[in-house]
Amino acid sequence: MSTTPSPPHWLSYSDQWMSAPPDASTIPCIDVFALCFLLLQGPWDNAQQWTTFTDAQRQQIKTAYNNAGIKLIVSAFGSTDTPTTSGADAKQTAQKFADWVKQYDLDGIDVDYEDFAAFQNGTAEKWLIDFTTELRNNLPAGQYIITHAPVAPWFCPNKWSGGGYLYVDKQVGSMIDWYNIQFYNQGDSEYTDCEGLLFKSSSTWPESSVFEINANGVDLSKIVIGKPATKQDATTGYMDPSTLAGCVKQAKAKNWDAGVMSWQYPRADNDWFKTVRSQSWPCGGGEEDES
Repeated sequence: MSTTPSPPHWLSYSDQWMSAPPDASTIPCIDVFALCFLLLQGPWDNAQQWTTFTDAQRQQIKTAYNNAGIKLIVSAFGSTDTPTTSGADAKQTAQKFADWVKQYDLDGIDVDYEDFAAFQNGTAEKWLIDFTTELRNNLPAGQYIITHAPVAPWFCPNKWSGGGYLYVDKQVGSMIDWYNIQFYNQGDSEYTDCEGLLFKSSSTWPESSVFEINANGVDLSKIVIGKPATKQDATTGYMDPSTLAGCVKQAKAKNWDAGVMSWQYPRADNDWFKTVRSQSWPCGGGEEDES
């Protein structure tokens, strides 16, 4: 089993149905590819598609990805599932999901928990802490990746009765390899320029920009910037890739190195990441590139 990659991370989500993950040689600027989604009821979309291959077919794809330095993970829940509100048992769900990751030979799991009602009423945090603890018990650090994909406002201090993601991070942050933070779908003018994204978020969602989240105790190298690939991939929060590339350059100059995630492939493709990385961690188009 492979060890957890060090930052920066360049992650693309893949929910839109495909017959197979893209050939590793076509995505040299991406180094984590997330199959979506593993739901309470079982795998769906591209996570389900992964289960239809033979072990030999999966092994062939995984070997090619491994040789290219690309991790292949599954993303759980998404906007479909509300695990806390619907009464799912955190530990049992974690065990079931960990078993699935092992059975289907993936490098780890992304917890794309979007149970907004549970954050509103203060029940999300304990569920996430129990779930993450059990997940890590079953998927050892260094052998398997565990990431979370919270929306940025969940890091606002004094906004969530249960403490929000700042509390989750204090309790189980050491078990989470990084956060694929969704800096989108939070309002028309939220996180749409470098200032709001990196240094000072709006009064609607105070202290939820990259460096403010870091100032409130979250490891800077775990704060991955999440953005939609195109305007059709989110309602709000879109930045064109070249503008985002400038923000990434600014953040790097201040010692941030976490990386960028995007929703979703095939629009969040190699060209998108190549542009976003162009001013900071440039990557080539060829298989031999080693950035």
